Amino acid sequence: MEVHIAAAALTFVKCGSPPPPPPPPPVESSTKPIPSSDSTIKRLPEGLQVCVVGAGSWGTTIAKIVGSNVMNSKTFDNEVKLWVFEEIVDGRKLSDIINEEHENKKYLPGYKLMPNVVAIPDLMKAVDNADILVFILPPEFIQKICSEIVGHLKPGAFGISLIKGIPESPGTLRLTSQIIQEMLGIEISVMMGANIANEVADEKFCEATIGCTNKTHGKIFKELFETLNFRITVVEDNEAVELCGALKNIVALGAGFTDGLGHGDNTKAAVIRLGLMEMIKFSKIFCKRPVHLRTFLESSGIADLITTCYGGRSRKVAEAFAQTGKSIEELEKEILKGQKLQGLPTVKELYKILKKKNMDEEFPLFVCIYQICCEGKSVNDFICCLQTHPGHEDLTKD
Repeated sequence: MEVHIAAAALTFVKCGSPPPPPPPPPVESSTKPIPSSDSTIKRLPEGLQVCVVGAGSWGTTIAKIVGSNVMNSKTFDNEVKLWVFEEIVDGRKLSDIINEEHENKKYLPGYKLMPNVVAIPDLMKAVDNADILVFILPPEFIQKICSEIVGHLKPGAFGISLIKGIPESPGTLRLTSQIIQEMLGIEISVMMGANIANEVADEKFCEATIGCTNKTHGKIFKELFETLNFRITVVEDNEAVELCGALKNIVALGAGFTDGLGHGDNTKAAVIRLGLMEMIKFSKIFCKRPVHLRTFLESSGIADLITTCYGGRSRKVAEAFAQTGKSIEELEKEILKGQKLQGLPTVKELYKILKKKNMDEEFPLFVCIYQICCEGKSVNDFICCLQTHPGHEDLTKD
């Protein structure tokens, strides 16, 4: 019954969205933070030092927000370190471009960073003396990153993961935050939400959800990230928040299939509804902590799911897959140009987990998407999956 209550929230969803405007010209950051009035957050003598680990489009966007917020806070050190995987862009090092021009011209062109955001290509130097680590990179890299910095972190350091995806494992669910916590021995929270990087960087209003069991850390993270146009809700349901950030990319592949097949917004709304039902069911089965229905009505739940099904990378690549017949891997290289598609590795891991538990028949939408992406099943069969999905059972039956 709870699943259908959550699904009813989709009644309020307005299907469709206008195409995104062209990228704006470079502008100086004008992010306005929400001042913290909480007296329980104490500033250290030199302030809490922040390191953002990852400088893709989302990592750079977060560095833009944090760089502005720390300048208006007594809680944090004014300098924000940004770890950059060094690349050559137009004959120059990416870290040099960021430090000299205060702009990530490869992953977030057109948006200026605050001068206090310092790009550092040496991972050890970037995390040195950091009190807060903000992880924003593809999930397949997190174990390598953690193995390099383990034993070198400041005592008492803690972190937050903005990574959306399920890391590779032998058929057992291990969340990215759990891997970080186990490898580094630090407390880890998560932040997920309906956050397309360019829109957040452009300071268009949006929301995010922090999953955090430590109330003090939750208050610190809220002050670190929140602005007038980037509003934050903190909940304790951290596992469900993180799972939503991963599973929505699978559903978005299905939404892309329907777009590529020429179906309309009504069909996509059905994909979203049925996908949400399977997201809730999976979370209730596999989360160690109790899962609350209201978590799926936060930005990390239904809002992120809708946004990704209309504007995310997984939807875009899946649409091209249905139209062209090219492989997902080939389209990833053509369309994303160096950025990673999270829907495909996530559905592969999820399928291994379901198979190991003999539960694949209980998640027909997820399994059908896997079979289309990985086993050669016709994309046209996806509509049959929707037509026969058990989510259409009559609720009036006993």
